[in-house]
Amino acid sequence: MDNKQVIKVLSDSIAVTSNIDKDLFTKMGVKRGLRNEDHSGVLAGLTRVGDVVGYERQEDGTLKPIPGKLYYRGIDVEELVHGIQADNRLGFEETAFLLLSGKLPTKENLQAFSSLLAQTMPLNHTATMNILSLKGKNIMNILARSVLELYTYDQDPDDITPDNLIHQSINLIAKFPSIIALAYQVLRHDQQGRSLHIRHPHEDFSVAENFLYMMKGPGKYTELDVRILDLALILHADHGGGNNSTFSVRVTSSTETDTYSAIAAGIGSLKGPLHGGANVKVNGMLADMKKNIKDWNDVEEIDAYLTKVLNKEAYDRTGLIYGIGHAVYTISDPRAGLLKEMARELAKEKGREDEFRFMELIEERGVEVFLNYKKAGAKQRTCINVDYYSGFVYDAIGLPEEVFTPIFAMARIVGWTAHRIEELNFSSKRIIRPAYKNVRPLQEFVPMKDRK
Repeated sequence: MDNKQVIKVLSDSIAVTSNIDKDLFTKMGVKRGLRNEDHSGVLAGLTRVGDVVGYERQEDGTLKPIPGKLYYRGIDVEELVHGIQADNRLGFEETAFLLLSGKLPTKENLQAFSSLLAQTMPLNHTATMNILSLKGKNIMNILARSVLELYTYDQDPDDITPDNLIHQSINLIAKFPSIIALAYQVLRHDQQGRSLHIRHPHEDFSVAENFLYMMKGPGKYTELDVRILDLALILHADHGGGNNSTFSVRVTSSTETDTYSAIAAGIGSLKGPLHGGANVKVNGMLADMKKNIKDWNDVEEIDAYLTKVLNKEAYDRTGLIYGIGHAVYTISDPRAGLLKEMARELAKEKGREDEFRFMELIEERGVEVFLNYKKAGAKQRTCINVDYYSGFVYDAIGLPEEVFTPIFAMARIVGWTAHRIEELNFSSKRIIRPAYKNVRPLQEFVPMKDRK
């Protein structure tokens, strides 16, 4: 047999050997995807880092949809964002301090922490040369490889004492923007034949501004660009312990492995299109709608297109309206509302107000068409999620799609490290090890001469 035939023999068996009767999951009480029958998440742990709220459980056990809330260390994110905006300042560094420490920083704390992040942001020569040598079209993959290599530069990579965990966390939060920006410049040069620009971060810039500077260069971004990227980073910094990538970090961390291995696991999870890549899909869907809908104000034409999407007759034929729906949020996603507030301002600055109004109408009609299509009642309400406007925002400030998901990682590294620290500092910690029930019938060993 040649190599292709060997692979064919193995792959042909998958359909049979991997098939499990769905009824068995119900019969044996298995929570598929760690979801209950009412689609709420199975309680798998406790945390003091963040909370995601989209419904209330009633006395009869049913779920009542409520406006969505996101809390960082017990603080409503809407209050956090509006409080920062009231002072006309940026807030990602403050959010990172809050999530890592559990409390808001004083002015002196914040200045020192922000300065430490900026000082830690530059990559050393060896790390820079390594990224320059990496090939690939996916920056998330390059990010994961680069994070694993940071292990070799750490003098105490396996030390899980609180001081060292904080040191490693700050190093990763600071290094992510530099790795992502440099990886994009290499991809741009290698894949598109463009000039290679290596820009070093400024110690007096915020994380958001440094990223735009390293990506685009001086004078190529506005104050509003910086403010809305900073907002996006705040909104993506954490989303509780149950989202797939954070749970991956917590599961990996529970083995007491090193920080870099645990964070690489989170990156691998976030890279999946069912998790971190949705804003790219939203942008693609909207581009297709702009091309195929003649009148952007025609409700009937929009509804007809959205119905085609649900019927798998339009766009990528998956039956999904990207940017609509969430595992927890029902009536509203607070992150989407906050991002939309500033996205409207951004659309005005960039001369894209017609496009923004079109998106608002799609948002309104998409929810209604989805509910009518699914014949869902008021208790099955759905809403747009943060991905609906984030892709538009990144595109409007001139960032390429290749960095959309990496930006998500650039923010979520804060939550990942905060949850890792918590996982490793439980007073009664234990390795996370759920059970799987084998449903394959037993069989006897067959001698080689009798096999067919």
